Amino acid sequence: MSYLCRQMKAAFLIAAPTSGSGKTTVARALMALMAQEGLRVQPFKCGPDYIDTKFHEAVCRRPSVNLDTFMATPEHVRELFYSYTATADVAVIEGMMGLFDGYDHDRGSAAEIAAVLDVPVVLVVNARSAAYSMAALLQGFTHFRKDVRFAGVIFNKVGSERHAQMLREVAADVSLPCLGCISKQTALEQGSRYLGLDFSTDLSMSGIVEVLHSQIEWEKLLQESEIGASEKEHRFIAPHTYVTQPTEISDSTHKHKSIAVARNAESFSFLYQETIDLLRGEGEVFFFDPEREVPELDACSLLYLPGGYPEKHLAALTEAAQTRQCIRDYAEAGGRIVAECGGMMYLCRSIVTDEGEAPMCGVLPYSISARKEDRHLHLGYRQFLLDGQRMHGHEFHYTRFAEPVPSSIIQVYNAKGEPTATAILRQGRVWASYTHLSPQAILWLARH
Repeated sequence: MSYLCRQMKAAFLIAAPTSGSGKTTVARALMALMAQEGLRVQPFKCGPDYIDTKFHEAVCRRPSVNLDTFMATPEHVRELFYSYTATADVAVIEGMMGLFDGYDHDRGSAAEIAAVLDVPVVLVVNARSAAYSMAALLQGFTHFRKDVRFAGVIFNKVGSERHAQMLREVAADVSLPCLGCISKQTALEQGSRYLGLDFSTDLSMSGIVEVLHSQIEWEKLLQESEIGASEKEHRFIAPHTYVTQPTEISDSTHKHKSIAVARNAESFSFLYQETIDLLRGEGEVFFFDPEREVPELDACSLLYLPGGYPEKHLAALTEAAQTRQCIRDYAEAGGRIVAECGGMMYLCRSIVTDEGEAPMCGVLPYSISARKEDRHLHLGYRQFLLDGQRMHGHEFHYTRFAEPVPSSIIQVYNAKGEPTATAILRQGRVWASYTHLSPQAILWLARH
């Protein structure tokens, strides 16, 4: 009997020993393959990632949700997982970096997410130029943490059928199901762009899915990651005042409040699905594209400007002068604004590049330098205490403030509690920072 006829429910996390093993491509392709087979696939991403989730949504036709044990408690992570999978046939979670790589040893790692959710791991291994040495690697990974279980292994970059047979024997020797051997395929290579993968190109995965359909035992994978009947009935949902099923939300809810959210393909694209759903619990959310639309902000209770790549679209943002004036007028009239990273850059006086200086909204009296000589990576988790509220976030940018650099209203720390130079800005009812805040932090700022 086929898997589809049995209507089982499964969940698994796709991870790898190291970055560059093919984890992301395999995760996306498996999502696409299962969706094409008629399964309702709910995608997730470990950690503070905004780009992989776009690929997930494109192939699954469902919003991808971030799971992060630095940003949220284990209980909240479980709550999100069970809430968003309520109408799914299978949950596919893409890990981050290496399986056990976290912000502090393995804390915050994909392995920790797997343990918190009690879902099995599918290990994607780059087997190029290796054979029986894979046995030691697999033995080590599968026995490193007793609370992490494995559904099987997928070998990537396999050189020949003989190589594949050797790898299957390796998996058998360490009692780990072999779920596939993917041959070397140029179609499986992902390009890169700027701060991450290129999401401006075709997202259909059609060529890769065709390859994987014959090289991965996806029905066996679903059987190995099947959720028991008792678990299917379990819903770890604590009492909260927000909803986490975006497709079920009525537009008539909370008509007394209006929340404007900037969103387009790149300039304002770094949005957590949970953040949008939390804001929908506060009022009616509407989206606008600052490059092309002038929003109606008079009755808004909040303007949310998320991150993205505004420095890559300065011409369009500069030409939209009426939108910039509208936002400046809203701020000067006492409107509430939360702006993160690219959104904060947009609120500043200008953005300076090697080609010149582009005027922005002028709400904040600072300039941002995106010149090549000033570009340095700022990366990592952030945390701080604001009015007794613990706030969590993540920083990932290359630009910086031009002189004079603003002072922060509060000291910010990294994941290990060490001070960082990240500035948290407050001007009237405007909150701004390079830090991408957790959904819970955004909700708190929307109310205070």
